[in-house]
Amino acid sequence: MTYLQLVNAVLRRLREKERTTVSETTYSTLIGDLVNDAKHEVENAWDWSALRTTLTANTVAGTFSYSLTRSENKFKLFNALNETSGMELRYAEAEWMTRQFILATPNTGSPEFYSYNGVDGNGDTLVEVYPVPDDAYTLRFNGTLRNTDTLVNDTDELMIPTQPVILLAWAKAIEERGEDAGVMSGSAYMTAQRSLSDAVALDAIKHPEETIWTVA
Repeated sequence: MTYLQLVNAVLRRLREKERTTVSETTYSTLIGDLVNDAKHEVENAWDWSALRTTLTANTVAGTFSYSLTRSENKFKLFNALNETSGMELRYAEAEWMTRQFILATPNTGSPEFYSYNGVDGNGDTLVEVYPVPDDAYTLRFNGTLRNTDTLVNDTDELMIPTQPVILLAWAKAIEERGEDAGVMSGSAYMTAQRSLSDAVALDAIKHPEETIWTVA
């Protein structure tokens, strides 16, 4: 659904007139803010399939620090792979990485380890790899990339399930103006939580390894 469709879905539940643009009135603008608040909460509730992606870094000989372009410091990593060498990259603590680069002569070769070291000028996550690459390698970082911080334009699309976002924004709107024709915000929040739980359960079916625990 688009940003405008989400806002109108909330307005209808509040028995308000639908709008042709989110910013048409101060109230529709407020509902837009609540939709974005709800979007943020629902996005963070689960690693949604729609938000899963792979970011790639192509190494250059002699360079050990790389930006994960588009990550915007909102990337949750599942695993990292050195595709060229056909091996999984292992996480290394920042202190260990510092010792390799500063307290000794760094080894060169195919990267085997990775660690984080802040963000670049664009706000994208920086990763360091070790050994220092001696050639061009393709490194793949698989994980969840949250959507842009807020929906802004009427036509901006929501990538995650819509119903939990609509119901949570509706609950927030009820809370903002008080009881709404007998529907208290507590009841509305419970409805939103059930919708979110159902959406997570449906999406989790695609990733059973993340929700089923076994004892070896």
